[in-house]
Amino acid sequence: MQIEIVGRNLPGRSCGPRYHNIHVGIQRRRDVVELVPGDAASARWSFECEIFEDGERRDFRGPHIQGKRGVRFIYLSWGVVTDTGEFEMFRRAKLQLNAIEPNTLLRAARGDARLVGVVNLTDERGNPTCASLRPPQIKWSAVEGKS
Repeated sequence: MQIEIVGRNLPGRSCGPRYHNIHVGIQRRRDVVELVPGDAASARWSFECEIFEDGERRDFRGPHIQGKRGVRFIYLSWGVVTDTGEFEMFRRAKLQLNAIEPNTLLRAARGDARLVGVVNLTDERGNPTCASLRPPQIKWSAVEGKS
């Protein structure tokens, strides 16, 4: 199954006095990849994962999927890109997969559809969104066609 994460309303390149040249990326295993500048108009990440039956529920597997069975999630990681090009993470958002409405997941898992999550990347204080995100903080939908 294809999952696509769409980030809207990015917070900018600075956060308080300590963090400048902010970027956000998706975590793939232990690495943060596909970095997007914090002042971009939007951010988009797309990847494949496996969805399978685990007893009475569906579960996810793949390099972008984190967590234990039944509590899987995707990390969006915020950090500073240093002058030497290194990424130094300072916060993360957990996109909770167990909070996806079951019918949405079923529609996305079959045929030529993908699971799309749309998330606001700026919190109420104007900082990068972090914490554990579930609807309504992230809106999941099944969208026909591959991106």
